[in-house]
Amino acid sequence: MSRSDVTIFERILSGEIPCKKVWEDDNTLAFHDISPQAPIHVLVIPKKKILNVAHAADEDATLLGHVLLSARKVAQILDIDKTGYRLVLNNGNDGGQTVDYLHCHVLGGRPLQWPPG
Repeated sequence: MSRSDVTIFERILSGEIPCKKVWEDDNTLAFHDISPQAPIHVLVIPKKKILNVAHAADEDATLLGHVLLSARKVAQILDIDKTGYRLVLNNGNDGGQTVDYLHCHVLGGRPLQWPPG
């Protein structure tokens, strides 16, 4: 793998790039987005690299579920679990994915509209 193939999330996981951590366990890391789209905007990533949902293998099912449970934990930690929050998984270019590494956005801290605007 060349240096250009290493994503920013891999560099965060390795400690090369610092992050404002919210939650971490053996399988996931959650940290504040550097370009927040809501008052609370946290990214939850698995520690195992998966490109996106379309590239997940059947054996990744438990890890994918754990990503969602970690997102729930983030909402609890940041006290948005009672008022509500949005979880977003972008998939591919047309889906708005900008980093080739699966990540779940946790957005909250204000009423969110649909469709997003």
